[in-house]
Amino acid sequence: MLNYRMIFKTGIVSLIMIFAISCETLKEINLYSPSDDAKLGKQLNEEIKKNPKEYPVYRNTYATNYVQNMLNEIVKSPLIKYRKQFAYKVTLIDNDKVVNAFATPGGYIYVYTGLLKLLDNEATLAAIIAHEIAHAERRHSTKRMTKAYGLQMAADIALGKESGKTAEVAANLFSGLALLENSRDDEYEADEYSFKYLKSTGKWYPGGIVYFFDKVSSGSKGGGSDAFKTLLSTHPLGPDRVKAVNELMKKNNVPPPTEKNLKRRPYLEFKKRLD
Repeated sequence: MLNYRMIFKTGIVSLIMIFAISCETLKEINLYSPSDDAKLGKQLNEEIKKNPKEYPVYRNTYATNYVQNMLNEIVKSPLIKYRKQFAYKVTLIDNDKVVNAFATPGGYIYVYTGLLKLLDNEATLAAIIAHEIAHAERRHSTKRMTKAYGLQMAADIALGKESGKTAEVAANLFSGLALLENSRDDEYEADEYSFKYLKSTGKWYPGGIVYFFDKVSSGSKGGGSDAFKTLLSTHPLGPDRVKAVNELMKKNNVPPPTEKNLKRRPYLEFKKRLD
């Protein structure tokens, strides 16, 4: 006797797979909700706090408040969709040997002291923070999770075989924070939205990230410095990224930077107070 229920479920799975494979905007599919992002970010933040050997928190209230206040200004941009749903909290990681910053789902932003000490002006730091906000806002991590797990999970749920899948995802999620490895497309989009956020706030030079690109390019020549290895593994840098940001500035008629929007002097004063 035909199992019509199983045939029906299999049909649903087939439709899911056909839609996913044929859709030109596969990278935009996200089977997770913004509330899922918020929950995942909270879980990851707890995991990070449990691992002080790899992620030692920098206990400098002045420095943390300085960077948090910058983030608070950026998320005032009218382009930010999830300011009320996501945490948008900064944690500084005490490691001068690593030049990096990363975001987890739900707006948890982590910045290494090695990055803070490398930069020369506030606009560049603002651009990097805005870039990480963009990863959270554009929900890049859960979109990648959808590609890796989501479609299969949807099929398993449709077939009534979802047990154990959630545990598998969680185990892989916390293993080396693999979800932080952004694609080149993710990086281009985060650069674009970083520019848009800063331009809309009007507080910093919106093309400040190009100064960081210069630092990375010069610092990683000749095989790459260890300080930049983590950065380049999670944020691939190519000449097209520099070109794309420069084209954005040209298209938007962005005037040359000034001390007022680069904020070199206040940033150098900030750096003097880093331990």
